[in-house]
Amino acid sequence: MKRQHDVVILGGGPAGMAAAIWCQRLGLSHLLIEAEQRLGGQLFAIQNEVIDYPGVSAESGHDVQAQFEAHVLRLGCQLQRGVTVRDVDVARRLLTVQGADGRAEQIAYRALIVATGAAERRLGVPGELAMIERGEVYSATRDRSLLAGQRVAVVGGGDRALEGALLLAERGSDVLLIHRSDRYRAREEFVQPVLAHPRIERWNHARVQQIFGDSAVEAIEVVSADGSSHRVEVKALLVRIGVEPNSQLLQGQVKADPDGYLLTDATGRTSAKGVYAIGDVCTRPLYSSIASAVGQAMAAVKQVSLSMEQRGEGR
Repeated sequence: MKRQHDVVILGGGPAGMAAAIWCQRLGLSHLLIEAEQRLGGQLFAIQNEVIDYPGVSAESGHDVQAQFEAHVLRLGCQLQRGVTVRDVDVARRLLTVQGADGRAEQIAYRALIVATGAAERRLGVPGELAMIERGEVYSATRDRSLLAGQRVAVVGGGDRALEGALLLAERGSDVLLIHRSDRYRAREEFVQPVLAHPRIERWNHARVQQIFGDSAVEAIEVVSADGSSHRVEVKALLVRIGVEPNSQLLQGQVKADPDGYLLTDATGRTSAKGVYAIGDVCTRPLYSSIASAVGQAMAAVKQVSLSMEQRGEGR
């Protein structure tokens, strides 16, 4: 037997939680589906102090997550955690989900709000998956003391890569900054200090070909523009080459740009009737923030409510 909701929300990050809050406020029957057992999404990746969200003063994204989740639970928003969405049939307005027990279930909706966010882009080279599965995913902010005095490689040319290289170098790491170009996309406030820092060695027009180490990262293979290969001993590798939207479930059913970001109007409506997108799945990193995600959620849910009122649909 299928369950029916006015709104199904995919993803429990800031955008998804805000959408659930607005559904509750506007009296829309809703269900927020999150694959993990806890809400928060990329909030857990924020290690810096959060100072740019009005009314919230937090040491890290973990603190913001705790406040957001408490708010959602206090309002009694409808949630289903630890559930994987296996299929989305936009034409039939139907989801197929699978719980931790392996049982599949179908869920029908009038409106679907996609808040699946984005994920770190990977190198896709031998040894990377093993490194991630061992838990060797470092934060320059959180782990700079741990990596002090070590040789560390950072891959990327944007803000996160250069800021991370600076944080590590200033704490005493010897940093190898690897970038596929000689032009950095980062802000000048990061570029100039990186160019001048004595502990940062820059390898331009280069890429990581392989990661070595059975129980921990021991070395990487770096290929230069001329095709020459170099094995470099490092104690850690930080991959900072951007993110990619988690839009695979909607591929071929909803219009997206060449990089996979779902295309929306000002209220989050996509090319598919009844499907909305909010947060990082439709917002490029330059404009991505907790504030933008929450604002997009409000606009989308209000538009859903207005559309249902205009069609005279009951709740």
